[in-house]
Amino acid sequence: MSRIGVFVCHCGTNIGGVVNVPEVVEAARHMPLVAYADANKYTCSEVGQASIRDAIREQRLDRVVIASCSPRMHENTFRRTVAAAGLNPYLLEISNIREHCSWVHSDSKDATAKAIDLVRMAVAKVARHESLLPKQVGLTKRALIIGGGITGIQAALDIASAGHEVVLVEKEPSIGGRMSQLDKTFPTLDCSACILTPKMVDVAQHPNITLLTYSEVKEVRGFVGNFEVDILKKAKMVDYVKCTGCGTCWQACPERIPSEFDMGLGSRPAIYIPFAQAVPNKPVIDIANCRYEKYLKWKETEEGPEPPQCRICEGVCPTEAIDRSQKDEIITEKFGAVVVTTGFKTFDHSVYGEYGGGRYPDVISSLELERLMSAAGPTGGEVLRPSDGSHPKNVVFIQCVGSRDDKVGRPYCSKVCCMYTAKHAIMLREHDHEVQCYVFYIDVRAGGKDFEEFARRAQDETGALYLRGRVSQIYQEGKNLKVLGEDSLIGRPVEIEADLVVLATGMEPSDNADLIAQKLNISYNTYNFLIEAHPKLRPVETQTDGIFVAGTCVGPRDIPDCVAHGGAAAAKVVALLSQDSLTTDPLTSIVDPMKCVGCFACKEVCPFNAIDEQVTRDKRTIASINESLCKGCGLCVVACRPGAVNLRGFTSQQLLSEVLTLVRG
Repeated sequence: MSRIGVFVCHCGTNIGGVVNVPEVVEAARHMPLVAYADANKYTCSEVGQASIRDAIREQRLDRVVIASCSPRMHENTFRRTVAAAGLNPYLLEISNIREHCSWVHSDSKDATAKAIDLVRMAVAKVARHESLLPKQVGLTKRALIIGGGITGIQAALDIASAGHEVVLVEKEPSIGGRMSQLDKTFPTLDCSACILTPKMVDVAQHPNITLLTYSEVKEVRGFVGNFEVDILKKAKMVDYVKCTGCGTCWQACPERIPSEFDMGLGSRPAIYIPFAQAVPNKPVIDIANCRYEKYLKWKETEEGPEPPQCRICEGVCPTEAIDRSQKDEIITEKFGAVVVTTGFKTFDHSVYGEYGGGRYPDVISSLELERLMSAAGPTGGEVLRPSDGSHPKNVVFIQCVGSRDDKVGRPYCSKVCCMYTAKHAIMLREHDHEVQCYVFYIDVRAGGKDFEEFARRAQDETGALYLRGRVSQIYQEGKNLKVLGEDSLIGRPVEIEADLVVLATGMEPSDNADLIAQKLNISYNTYNFLIEAHPKLRPVETQTDGIFVAGTCVGPRDIPDCVAHGGAAAAKVVALLSQDSLTTDPLTSIVDPMKCVGCFACKEVCPFNAIDEQVTRDKRTIASINESLCKGCGLCVVACRPGAVNLRGFTSQQLLSEVLTLVRG
């Protein structure tokens, strides 16, 4: 015969302000199998937990019901509490009388009656609980970082410095990400490359880090501590063992292609490094644009005119490092943890037809302006109009392009645009004291350390005119652009003749962010930003154990936030990999082999790929649960037509007991 203890929490006034807690306690004392009932002001406090431990020992309780807040908040806390008193931690049931009762009711009488019913259901359920024991599984003490921007770099360095092996996968030929395209950073205006490049070099030289650039993650299998990952290493056509990065090959290459790194404002050869400080500082051959590779493809089909047979890079390479025999290859590696830091891309401003929609060369994005300002950029640091190469004198900035705009499906704030526009206004004035800047804004959001002062500096020191309002149209008139907008503070339309218009384009996730999420079985939102397990309490974890997210793939962030986020993810990985083995949660599904008919409807609905096929001794193929992957969501239980699948801790018998006790009153 069970001896159940019931502990009702006042939770200050969160519960006690609506629910009559003494009445709930008194009702609990008369429920079947309840041997003890009491109340606490704050059950999660040390005093409250101590009272539970004492009651378990003194009253010889073998099961516990705690009526308090959501189990998501303190279930693990209370499991540790009952375990400390010698009770199996899974002989505990949380009755949520805060979120499910007091917070959604104002009438005390009704709320109290409902709280009593919720406690009665929990008592009926816990009476059927069984002792469960977690299992121990081994783990691979290696980490995979997907994405080589500043977030991934920070995470890789922190994990590697803690003594664990790291593999950093980056799809571009060099690590560095978007930060490498910036000239300076706000609010200190320090050189972006100067602070980023040393970290990039540290990654390349760290003995615990393996750098796989020009590579992509193709498939992820397994579970926390034991992931198996297929990585595509694209053919670079250059032997990095022989290559010294001397630059002779890319200087001799006659083919020129618009540079992705310079946002199409400059060009690069077909064999190239993305930028001067690239890591690794060795080139790759762009197969799609290499003249000789085009010739080889033509030779197979002989369609169209014969292209030139250029092999100049092979002829000038002093170490004979060009290796055209290289092919794409897929390698399989094992990891204990995965960190996703796939970064962001800027919004495509061409969808704004009223701003020129990409028709006017002097309407550029903020990132294009960064490349024009950079000393390593296509113009050597001179800000020149793309149309005629002259120096602009009147520059108009338009805020919130691809942010805070329901019309283009981007209602969220990109967080950094106000600040980098202020930076651009200051830097333009430093480049040319005759420049006059105009900024059309909705409102200025400067919510970081020293950000407000920096935004005011852009107005006070540079003379930039901030106009509160939107731009309705931009059109070409002669050599210049006419910008039509409004100043809502004075209630008048505004017309400005501009030499250059800069659009403050917002952030959105990198291409294929949703596909990465699907490969990893993690969630993403409407805009393809990845979703954390909890935005406040678990900001770098996901619902899939062992997979962490950090940086702008989760949402818009500035550089300091990305570095902090990468470090936070690294701390979680280090804590995971520092264990000798992992403890799995026993609240998983279980299959009754005598009832399973092998229809595998359960496998079709499982979001965690936790269901395998197993052949029994009598040659039947039935479902089998991989308990390391199962998260106890219960979808398989619902899908199973013969009722062969049950969920530990939430069995059909336990749930039926709750329903029957509620119906019978």
